[in-house]
Order: sequence, then structure tokens, then C-alpha cells
Amino acid sequence: MSEPIEEVTTQLGQRVSTLQRQEQELQQKIAQLQATNAKMQQEQLALTQSMGKLISSALDQLEQRKQTLQIEVEKLERRRDRIQKEMRTSFAGVSQELAIRVQGFKDYLVGSLQDLVATTEQLELLPETPPQPPLREIAPPPQAPQPSRVDRGDSGDNSQSAPTPQFSEQGFQEQTKRIRQLLDQYRNSPDYYGTPWQLRRTFEPIHAKRVSNWFFTQGGRGALRTMGSRLQNILIASATISVLRNLYGNRLRTLVLANTPERLGEWRRGLQDCLGIDRRDFGPEQGIVLFEEPEVLSQKAERLVKEGRLPLIIIDDMEDKISLSLLQFPLWLAFAPDPQTLQQPIERF
Repeated sequence: MSEPIEEVTTQLGQRVSTLQRQEQELQQKIAQLQATNAKMQQEQLALTQSMGKLISSALDQLEQRKQTLQIEVEKLERRRDRIQKEMRTSFAGVSQELAIRVQGFKDYLVGSLQDLVATTEQLELLPETPPQPPLREIAPPPQAPQPSRVDRGDSGDNSQSAPTPQFSEQGFQEQTKRIRQLLDQYRNSPDYYGTPWQLRRTFEPIHAKRVSNWFFTQGGRGALRTMGSRLQNILIASATISVLRNLYGNRLRTLVLANTPERLGEWRRGLQDCLGIDRRDFGPEQGIVLFEEPEVLSQKAERLVKEGRLPLIIIDDMEDKISLSLLQFPLWLAFAPDPQTLQQPIERF
């Protein structure tokens, strides 16, 4: 019995020893794993810190690049604005203004030369004849002058007195009614392809109000505040001319006063565009005559009145003086400068 007990004890001791060795191995593995875990945690912490520093550095670099780009963009924008300003003031603007002035002068000069040629062609050059003996004088038969383009259709009798418009007087209901009908027609039913001397442009209520005020309140003699644009002023003048042409026909003569050839060129082009007329309607003996000097215009208007014509005087808004000689005529329309931009008051002389 003693041998089995010793054998069992020996076996138990061996198993305990085996278990102890396994325990030690397990503890060593646990220690190794713990060391590996600690090392991995350290590496992860270091990696996290490195990533944080890298991201922070990248963000700082991006922010710096953003600020640098913003500064460059602002510099480029300021440079662009400066270049545009320099172009407007030193090259482009001046060139455009010069081109407009040259074109206006060209139109005015070409029109004036054409008018001069047309007038010269109408002159009758009589050959010199030797003196006849004073036996009997035979008066040559009177020759009727060749009518111009706008005179065709007139009665040919220029000895009749010029009409005296009285738009604001009572007793002219038919004339007043006709004027209002024409203004309503221009405003509500514009005809962009109508006959010459008929308004061909869009006519707004503000334009109709100005023209109506000139006819019925000012009686066809007065100043209207400028519309701020010469083209708008020309539109109002064109509507006035169209109405008066409808009332008085070819007896109406329009005399435009502007102090520079460029502005006269703008008036010529604007009236042609608004009324559907051409260069043949401009000239000393035609429907519209352009003037730079008020004295010459006044002389022309006096001759027209003596011939039984009805002169309509239109004065550009850049005229700072109005001659008193122009105010004696029955029809005159002056465009007054805007008081906010007026540097000095209009003078009369």
C-alpha cells in the first residue's frame, strides 16, 4: 500500500511542477503581451501626436496660402480698376469721345457740303449780254423758282402772311383736338414704318406730357427741362415737329441751334432716325436747317416769315445764352439744362 501512495504523490508532484511551469510561461506571455500593448499604445500616441502636428502644419500652410492668394487677388483687382480708370481717362474714353466728335463733325460737314452743292445747282447763271439800244424795253417773263423736295405740294404762293399759332387760346378746339389725337396716336399706336415726318419711335407718357405742356400751357413758346439725354430731347422735338407738320404742312421750317458741329451732327442723325427723313430734308431751303450762331438763325427766320413760312426754332440744352431776337417768333422750343448740373444761369442777350 505504501508504494502506490508514493507513486501517486510523485505523480501529483510532477503535475504540480508542470502546472507551475505552465503558469510561469503564461505569466511570461502575459508580461510580453502587456509590454507589447504598452509599446503599441506609446506608438499609437506618438503617431496621433505626429498626425496632429502634420494636420496642424498643413492647415497653417493652407491658411497662409489662402491669405497670400487673397492679397494677390486684391492687388490684381486694384490693378484692374486702376488700368480701367486709366483707360477711361487716358485712352479709351478720350478715343471714344474723340471718335464721336469727329463723326459728328464729319456728318455736319458732309451735310453742309451737300447743302452747298444743292444750293449751287439751283442758281441760274445768266450769260453776259451786250447792252440793247433804248428803243423799247421788254420785261422778261417771270420764272417760277424750282421747288425743293419739301416744297412740292405747296400752293406756290409765298406772298401770303405766315400763320400765327394760338394753341392756348379758346376758339381753336378743332386744332387742339387734332393735336391731342396725334399725341395719343404716337403714344398708343406707334408706327415705326410710317411716312416721312411722322414720328417713328416709342413715345412714352412722360414725353407726351412735355409736348402737351409746350403746346397748351406755353402756347408753343417756352423752355422745357432737359430729359438728361440729347436723344430724349430730340425725341420730344421730333414729336413737336411731326404734329406741326401735320397742321401746317410744308409751310413749317425747323431751325435747330447748337453751338458745336458735333452736337448739330447728333441732331441731324437723331431727327433722321425719329422722323424717317434723309439728308435731302436738311438745307437752307429744306425742311430743317442747322445753325451754330443765333444771329444767322434769326435772319433766316425773318426771311421765312416774310415768305409766308412758319419757323420753328429749337435750341439745344447746351446753349447757355438765348438771344432775345429768337423770342420774337411765334414758335420756339428751348431745352433748359438741369438745375443740379447747371454751372451758370442761362443769359439772354
